[in-house]
Amino acid sequence: MKKINLILLLAAIAISCKSTDEPITESDERPGQNGKGQPNVEEVLSKLDTNKDGKISKDEAQGPLKNDFTKIDTNKDGFISKEELANAPKPERQGPPGGGQGGQPRR
Repeated sequence: MKKINLILLLAAIAISCKSTDEPITESDERPGQNGKGQPNVEEVLSKLDTNKDGKISKDEAQGPLKNDFTKIDTNKDGFISKEELANAPKPERQGPPGGGQGGQPRR
């Protein structure tokens, strides 16, 4: 029984450590993993543009985008385009209380 468990464990490790010769492409990256923990313009547009017209209406907007809609809609046409979204100020990341140390101050 121990031999079978050991073989299964080694097989699992070998499979999980498998590497490929193919380079990682942008399409292989998980959403929001652009190094800043925030989704990129294409990800936001894809998620929020429910009618797929290539822009975000006030009804489609959510969260900070909805709150700042009039600031981001710089041409005041009632929609946020890909260009306006790319030029929008990025929201501040909210860290955990206490500076990221589980509420404990750094010493």
